[in-house]
Amino acid sequence: MRLLFKFNLIFALVFAAGLLGCGYLTRSLLQRNAQDEVLENARLLMESSIAVRNYTSSQIKPLLETQMKYSFLPQSVPAYSATEVLHTLAKKYPEYGYKEATLNPTNPRDRAVEWEADIVNRFRGTPEQTELSGERDTPLGRMLYIARPIKISNPACLACHSTVEAAPRPMLDKYGPANGFSWNLNEIVGAQVVSVPMALPLARAEETFKVFMLSLGGLFLAIAVLLNLMLWLTVIRPVTRLSSLADRVSLGEMEAPEFALGTGDEIGILAASFSRMRRSLEQAMKMLDAV
Repeated sequence: MRLLFKFNLIFALVFAAGLLGCGYLTRSLLQRNAQDEVLENARLLMESSIAVRNYTSSQIKPLLETQMKYSFLPQSVPAYSATEVLHTLAKKYPEYGYKEATLNPTNPRDRAVEWEADIVNRFRGTPEQTELSGERDTPLGRMLYIARPIKISNPACLACHSTVEAAPRPMLDKYGPANGFSWNLNEIVGAQVVSVPMALPLARAEETFKVFMLSLGGLFLAIAVLLNLMLWLTVIRPVTRLSSLADRVSLGEMEAPEFALGTGDEIGILAASFSRMRRSLEQAMKMLDAV
């Protein structure tokens, strides 16, 4: 097996192991960064909904208190305002979703579907938990969701949701007496659920991974070519010439030309040693001839 072939075989094995290890670590890191990006977007959307809720509760609702005595204005309800604002956003970005999923809502559109009800029940089972996140498949692709519990911590909420008798008449006229009642203080009645698509960040991560791996492969290939060229020029070619000269001398061709490499590396030292051995051999042959 030739030296150049052995070198390339070892280099290929090292390259393959390094490429696989680097590819695994790089892909894992890029996918984790993509998931972190999606999670950060979901939290930003969640904080936006909370900001709208707080704004409605502190500034809009007091302005509408007089009108609420004669007609029910859903715009004064923080949950309604947050849902409307983020539904407007969803018109431009339909893959982003927000819902105040409630087990027994006043507004039917807020009723929790099966997977949302599971989240609400998990919050009800572990009241100390303040956030849940996960992934789910949808017709729009893989989605990451983040959820926070809706807990009745303000007694003022019970004015509309405790009993049918205590509820404002305009609200009953709008939504009816069938839903949205029997809520209790400190009870978890629903969950704010934000859904954010994972397809785009993961596609970017995959594209970055492909570019990185192709670049790394190209770099290794360039290194392999340069190393082969250096090995050929500095080792293989001089050793091949020296081997050919040694064969000629061993066959008695003392008139073969000297091998002068003129370098101070190991190959040059080997060539100088061979030249000394050749001169010693010539002198020994002359001494034998003289006898």
